[in-house]
Amino acid sequence: MATASSRLANHHRGLNRPAPPPAPARVVTDGEKIARGVGAVGLAGVGLIHLLDVVDKFHETAYIGVLYLALIAASLVAAHRLIMVGDRRAWLLTGGLAAATFAAYAVSRTVGLPASSDDIGNWTEPLGLASLFVEGAVVALSAEMLLRFRRAS
Repeated sequence: MATASSRLANHHRGLNRPAPPPAPARVVTDGEKIARGVGAVGLAGVGLIHLLDVVDKFHETAYIGVLYLALIAASLVAAHRLIMVGDRRAWLLTGGLAAATFAAYAVSRTVGLPASSDDIGNWTEPLGLASLFVEGAVVALSAEMLLRFRRAS
């Protein structure tokens, strides 16, 4: 005895229907490709800056060293997604990660982090300034790209 699904399948076998057209792919411009590359390099820069300081942070305050490792890993994941996918979510992840890192630096220099008050007022550390520059640039680029996505939709 034929089941309902096999009867439905047999009912339509005689029709030659063309396959539905594929969903239109979003056109990626050369400018967007360049922006993805710049954003990924910026994220790699954030990761590198924190890699250069991670050993000292483990000696000073271990949990900050662990947060640095998490940031380095997250930067690599976000950079990969930005290059491979480059969608709105990738730019949100990229900008959010850079903004959170920027904010954590500001907190560490103003009120300090738990069990770590040594850096309060230390705004001129070279790696810290490099980090602020790169993170600020990544946030600005992410904001620009998110505005472009918004205008396009």
